[in-house]
Amino acid sequence: MILYIKDDGGRAACGYKGTTGDCVARAIAIATEKPYHKIYADMAWINLKMPKTSGRRTAGIHSAAHGIFTTSVIFKRYMIENGFKWTPTMFIGSGCQVHLRADELPLGRLVVSVSRHLVAVIDKVIRDTHDPSREGNRCVYGYWRLEK
Repeated sequence: MILYIKDDGGRAACGYKGTTGDCVARAIAIATEKPYHKIYADMAWINLKMPKTSGRRTAGIHSAAHGIFTTSVIFKRYMIENGFKWTPTMFIGSGCQVHLRADELPLGRLVVSVSRHLVAVIDKVIRDTHDPSREGNRCVYGYWRLEK
């Protein structure tokens, strides 16, 4: 199992109300301890610059409220430029090797990729608006670890 602390990454403090699909901005804000509004603006800019192709419903829209295409070169470059290093944990044909559990994740400030969601994990504690661990059974596709 893994501990969970409710954390909106500073969203409410910035005046945002209600719920939305901003898990990417929220997870990065929590992991970096940077202001939510700054990270949200960065993610909205990434969506605006994203080329419109099939499957990218948020491309060309200046908003981060409905998801970010996290496999894009633009997003990956942003993460690297902000001190993160990607570690894949799932490969084609390998099945699930790492779960969202304390004993299967490293210490540090992580932005963890699970199915249709990104979540901050700080020193093996989930920080999110809800507990996405599925009681420790949620498969981790990989994680961005803050190196600086």
